[in-house]
Formats: sequence, C-alpha cells, structure tokens
Amino acid sequence: MRALVTGAAGFIGSHVADALRAADWEVRPFDRSLGDDVLDAAAVARAADGCDAVFHLAALYSYARRDAEAMLRVNIEGTRTVLEAAQRAGVKRVVMTSSCSTCGPVPGRPATEQDQPPSWELGIAYKRSKIDSEELALQAARDGMDVVVVNPTTPVGPNDRRPTPTGAMVAGVASGRIRAYTDTAINVVDVRDVARGHVLAFERGRSGERYLLGGEDVPLRDAFAMIARHAGRTPPRVGVPWQVALGAAWVADRATRVVGREPKLLNLDEARLARTPMRFSIDKAQRELGYTFRPADDALADAVAWFT
Repeated sequence: MRALVTGAAGFIGSHVADALRAADWEVRPFDRSLGDDVLDAAAVARAADGCDAVFHLAALYSYARRDAEAMLRVNIEGTRTVLEAAQRAGVKRVVMTSSCSTCGPVPGRPATEQDQPPSWELGIAYKRSKIDSEELALQAARDGMDVVVVNPTTPVGPNDRRPTPTGAMVAGVASGRIRAYTDTAINVVDVRDVARGHVLAFERGRSGERYLLGGEDVPLRDAFAMIARHAGRTPPRVGVPWQVALGAAWVADRATRVVGREPKLLNLDEARLARTPMRFSIDKAQRELGYTFRPADDALADAVAWFT
C-alpha cells in the first residue's frame, strides 16, 4: 500500500508517516520543507498518482495576524487542491486532518463530533480556515468520494520543531517563561496516539464522518503543574481570571501593533479562545476505531523531554 502524506515533515505529519511505515506502508512525503507546494495542483497530482490513500495534513497552524491570509489560502485552497488530485488519481480513501476546533468547545460539557464552535470564534482566522477546509472534505464525501475527517485535540510530544502554539506553551512553562495560568482546560493527547488514530481512521472509519482524536481533559493549571514537575521547576501558581488575561492581551496587541510586531506570550486570539474550557469526548473514536490513548502526564513528560 502506498500513501501520499501532505505535511509529512510537520509535527503530526511526521508521526503519521512513521505510523504508516510501521504498518508496512510505502510513504510518499509531500512537504514545503522538501520544496513541495500544496497549492501547486500539478505537483499534488503527480504526488497522488499511484497512491492507495492520501493523508492530508499540510496546513498552517498559527494565531499570528501576519499569517492570517496565508493560513486561509493554504488551509482552504490547499485542501481543495488535494481533494481534486485524489479524486482524479482514483485513490481508495482520503484521511483529512482537521481540528477539534471545528467541534467546539461547548460550555458545561465535553464537545462531541455533533457539536460546532460558538459563532463568535469564527472571526479567528485559524478557526475559520479549519471549518471551511473541513467542509470541503465533508462535501466531497457527500458527493460520493471516500473521505474520513479526523479532529486532533491538543497534541504534545517529540518532534515539535517549529514549534506549534501548543508546543510553544509547553516550552514556555518548562523554561519558566510562563508563570501564570487562566481558569480553563485543554484535552491533552500524545501526538503518537493521534498518528495511530489516523491509520485506524483509514482502516475502520466511515466515509463522511468526523472522529475526535484526543486524550484526557485536564485543567490548564494541572497541565502546567505536570510540565513544570517534569522540567524540575516550580509550577506556575498565579491564576489569572480570563477577563484579566483578555484585557492584558488586548493591551499588548495594541502596543505591539504600533511598532509592527505581535506579542509572543499574550496573543489576543489565543486569549479569546481560553474563554470556554476545551473539553472533548473521545467516545466515538474509541467505539468505532478502537482508538486508545496514554495518560496526559506521560504525554507531557515526553514533550518536556523533547524541548529540554
């Protein structure tokens, strides 16, 4: 079996490529670090030719204003290009990597694949790009193409080289640069479990369905305490109310905008998203795919080891 993996050198993509090779797949990597462009229709078509599956992970994950235009172009138009190439090449199945951000969060309970994010979040470029790109995949499935969507939650672990915003958070706490937390929660999952979930989605997923690939819901305070413990540091002890954090991020955004920069630790869109605890249910993936995950503490230990 041969698989085209777009974004194969990225954080999740590199682990998906490893998981496929471990399952005796031949992997055809496609990544901008290799000189590939997911917006180049001819290049994507050549890469998809002769493949049994396409795992589409190429995307730009950022909350920086400077990346908004590129993110919309790469995440949405790149997905359209990949889907069209896969259809023309007659691949057996496409597994499209979306995000838990298209499923929630919702107040008061873990979000499921039946949920949607609150409408006010749609003004955030990353959210909008993932929702629109996911809809392209789901529409392709409705039109008869075999497409499965997977929705990772908050992956952590080794090889987060760039790093992702989540990786930057882990590194910030591990280095002592982040010294406070807000009263929210995240769903922590080891990136290697997410990668294995991609393979399971190809093998067992239902076309046109979404599958949340996550782990444990953890209060941010507890996640930071785990990170600090594994890094040999005192955990952040200052709890900042969300409204205060949002106000500080707004001030930092306006102040740095004057000089043409953006804040590194007080990103306005990330502060906005902390409003609702990001809790997610993994029941569907467990039930239909046989998906499992390791404890959040183990996942964070390996993430800290990578960054330190």
